[in-house]
Formats: sequence, C-alpha cells, structure tokens
Amino acid sequence: MHSNSSVNVAGGRIGVALLGATGSIGTSALRVFERQRERFTPVALTAYGNRAALAEQVAQWAPAYVGLVQEHADAPESWGRGAACLVEAATHPDAHVVINAVVGAAGLPATLAALRLGKRVALANKETLVVAGDIVTRTAREHGGELLPVDSEHSAILQCLAGRQPHEVKRLILTASGGPFRTWPAERIAGATRVDALKHPTWQMGSKITIDSATLANKALEVIEAHHLFGVPYDRIEVVVHPQSIIHSFVEFVDGSVLAQMGVPSMELPILYALTWPERVPDSGVPSFDPVTSGDLTFEGVRHDVFPMLQLGIGAGRRGG
Repeated sequence: MHSNSSVNVAGGRIGVALLGATGSIGTSALRVFERQRERFTPVALTAYGNRAALAEQVAQWAPAYVGLVQEHADAPESWGRGAACLVEAATHPDAHVVINAVVGAAGLPATLAALRLGKRVALANKETLVVAGDIVTRTAREHGGELLPVDSEHSAILQCLAGRQPHEVKRLILTASGGPFRTWPAERIAGATRVDALKHPTWQMGSKITIDSATLANKALEVIEAHHLFGVPYDRIEVVVHPQSIIHSFVEFVDGSVLAQMGVPSMELPILYALTWPERVPDSGVPSFDPVTSGDLTFEGVRHDVFPMLQLGIGAGRRGG
C-alpha cells in the first residue's frame, strides 16, 4: 500500500472522480456521498453504457465532468465519449480522489494517469493490479500518488496494519464466503447454471465479480492484489473459507498475535475508509455489528480439487509478467 497522506478531510469538501458510477460500487459510493456531503462531492461521473442511470445521477449531483464510454445517440453533447473519458475524469483538476470502479483492464489507464498526478486512487478495479501491479505500484511511488483498496478484504488488511511496519507482518489470511457452490459436490457443480452462480449467499455485487466468486477465481485475483498492495510474498498469503462474511480478513504478526477486522457485509465502509484514511469519520449509514445476533462464525479449508481456479490464478500471479 502506497501513500503520502495528502488527502485531508479536515478542510473543505474534497472533490471525487467516480469511475463506474452506475455499477454496484458506484451506487454505494454515491450513498456514502449523500451522508457525507460536508466532506465529499463528486466532481466527475462516468459510466460504461447505462445512459439513463447516469443522467439521473447527473441531475442529482451536477458534476463538472460527465463521461459515457459507450456511444449513445441521445447522450448530451457536453458529455465525454469513449474510453478516453475515464482518463479525462481521473485527471480532472477538481478531483483530489479517484474511485476506480471500472470493470476489467479498461480501468488501468485511468489509475496510472491519476497516480502520475499524485492523486489518491481508491481502487475497486482489482484488474488494475492483476494485469500491471508492478507498474502501478512503481508509478505511485515515483509520483507521490496514493493507492488505497476498496475491496472489503484488502480494506480489512489495511485497517489491521495501521501503524505497523512490513517486517512485523508474518502472514495475511484472506477470507472467502465460498460462494453459492461451497457445499456442492463436484458432480452437481458440473451442471450448474449461470442463474445458480449469480446467487451469492452474502454479497450483492455486479454479475462478473459474482460469477468469479462462484469459482473462487475472484479470490485468486484478490491474492494477487494483496501481494502488490502490501508487498507480502505469495507464500505468506493464504485463503480460508468463512461463510458468514463477518470477518473480512486477518493479519498475523511475527510475535504470533492475529488481528481481524469484522463487520456486516457492506461495501460502504471500505469505500468511506479509502476516502478518509488514515482518519475515521462518523457515518450513520454503515450498519452496526451485533456479535450476538450474528450467530456462529465458522471457517473451512478451500476444496482445491473442486475449485481449481484459485491455485491457477495464484500461479499466474507468481509467474508475473
């Protein structure tokens, strides 16, 4: 994780560029902005193709810049068009922070452009680090940019590492819900449908990440992401299945102590923390955690023979390139 702590929430409102505003992360971020209007304002909004939803957001927030990646004949002339609008939004002079919630490698140019200007990038676009982790982290270091995770697992690790030095960390343990097929035998999974795979047991997410979570491919991407964010070797990053999705990840330290970050499944907390880090600010919208009503917390090993995508993906990360 790279940071120069340049964003200070104590002053006036901070301008935010939100890339992928109409998706799951984007709409969650706008709910955070609604509650934090005195601290943050979206100065740039982009979407891939949902023109109608983007227009509603523009009417509510009146950002200085609007971009739509897909061509729409009825899109306003004032909107940015095509893939270039992502970079234009990320480099907007009024945007101090960029929330990159674009799906896929298309998010990489905007991340790099923002980091080159020394901005804070709140990264929900894990593909940025999967395809170019070394380049992205080097760019952040060289230009004084900040790279902060929005994934719940990596936000948990960031929170557990507060004030700690790299040499104190022994192991990172990422939790996985196990997805909809956690208890299914291999024979039943072989006949699973797209509808089955989209029934995630604990999270409401976009369709691509939900499908990838069903195969544990997404968890492989998160291991690669953790490696680049926190500089921890692959042989010291592990995955454990935690069906309740209450503990979002663990950090084990060299003295044997283990810290975990807990909370109800909500992306709004990691979004807010990426915006305010290293500070914490009050937010009434994040649900309170009740240890009594949350029930039992259980853990299982990954069935690697049934979910081979996890090790295949981690293997790709180890090879690099």
